[in-house]
Amino acid sequence: MKAKSEGYLLETASNREVCVQKQNYRKNFIYVFLITLIVIFIFSLVLGRYPISIGTLCKVILSRFYPVTRTWQKTIETVIFQVRIPRMCAAVLVGASLSVSGAAYQGMFKNPLVSPDILGVSAGAGFGAALGIFFSLNVVGIQILSFLMGLVAVILSFVLSSRSRHDPIVALVLVGMLVGTIFTSGTSLLKYMADPYDKLPAITFWLMGSLASIKTEDVKLCLIPMLLGVVPIYLLRWRLNVMSFGEEEAKALGLDTKKIRLVVILCSTLMTASAVSISGMIGWVGLIVPHMARLIVGPNYKELIPASILLGSCYLLLVDDLARVASSVEIPLGILTSTIGAPFFLYLLLYKKGGWQ
Repeated sequence: MKAKSEGYLLETASNREVCVQKQNYRKNFIYVFLITLIVIFIFSLVLGRYPISIGTLCKVILSRFYPVTRTWQKTIETVIFQVRIPRMCAAVLVGASLSVSGAAYQGMFKNPLVSPDILGVSAGAGFGAALGIFFSLNVVGIQILSFLMGLVAVILSFVLSSRSRHDPIVALVLVGMLVGTIFTSGTSLLKYMADPYDKLPAITFWLMGSLASIKTEDVKLCLIPMLLGVVPIYLLRWRLNVMSFGEEEAKALGLDTKKIRLVVILCSTLMTASAVSISGMIGWVGLIVPHMARLIVGPNYKELIPASILLGSCYLLLVDDLARVASSVEIPLGILTSTIGAPFFLYLLLYKKGGWQ
């Protein structure tokens, strides 16, 4: 009996040691992702149709903090501080926001096919932007209207689904799809009614997604709602782990699933609506990046959320670099993310049996 007890204790200690090793191993991936993000950010600053060397980049940035002899043109400072840095920061924020929203939704709905626009937020934001362009609002007005209509779409989905007597998760998804369809139809109607020589091209290009017109004010405007979204989701990370087991299991463990679902939806909506309002419709990021993060660091949201933030930022930075240099005319981000995301997702479905757990 004593020998069996000692064997059990040894086995338990061994399992605990293995778990700690795995956790440290996953943390190392987080550091690798962070270093990779910094490298890609610097690489993105020197990349473009206006070439800038690494040495010049370092001198220009140091000149903001220390006295450095000017050996560069004033145009280089304009390109770095007013064009590329705001654009790179926007790519980081948008990629992180969409990825975290997708990861939270996939765990909450326990469905690997869920993306941040499942409740109609992207369709609502797209309709708001199209409406703003149709009525000739300025850029700020278009962004605000896009953000508000994204919120309205999700509020409609949540309120209407709460009146259903069926399973709350299924009802929420179905109502979200219907609301998204209604707003998409409204966008199509606006495109049909818009001036074909002026407003129609603007609406079409905006819906394809781009970071070409990003300014510092846009980044500042969206930073607050994005932070208000990601911080509560990270604080709820262990509850999301429980929610991913299913509705009944979470209730059995004492969680108020309705309140948690409301908080997660609100936070994800804030992040997604903010992202769409400044970048347009960029699909597949919130669907693909959480899968990639889950394959690398596992399903635990303690590691999954930071990994999704960093991987989403790296991914959208690289896609934006490709959009800027792949051809003489900048390619819309939505086209590239769909072209890259769809084959990758097909690969996961066909060849990775344990791709989502």
